[in-house]
Amino acid sequence: MQNITIPLDVPSDLIIALNETEEELKIHFQSLIAMMLFREGKLTIGKAIQLSGLTRFEFEKALAKNKISVAETDVDQVMSDVDKLSTI
Repeated sequence: MQNITIPLDVPSDLIIALNETEEELKIHFQSLIAMMLFREGKLTIGKAIQLSGLTRFEFEKALAKNKISVAETDVDQVMSDVDKLSTI
């Protein structure tokens, strides 16, 4: 798969204020964008991890830190599972 580069203008004083290198800031932005798109349901966990550039463990840890659930389940799904388990 081929990657594309999307230019992003960042004020140079922001890098100084955050005390991060350009590479660290790039990884930070990529992981935040990946988490946002995952939370919105636009990316699967696999694609979000791929975009983030992190390992699965690192990405799930970042999700937890930002209070984003890895698995979104709704009430209907839970009730369906309860019904299935009660018949066993």
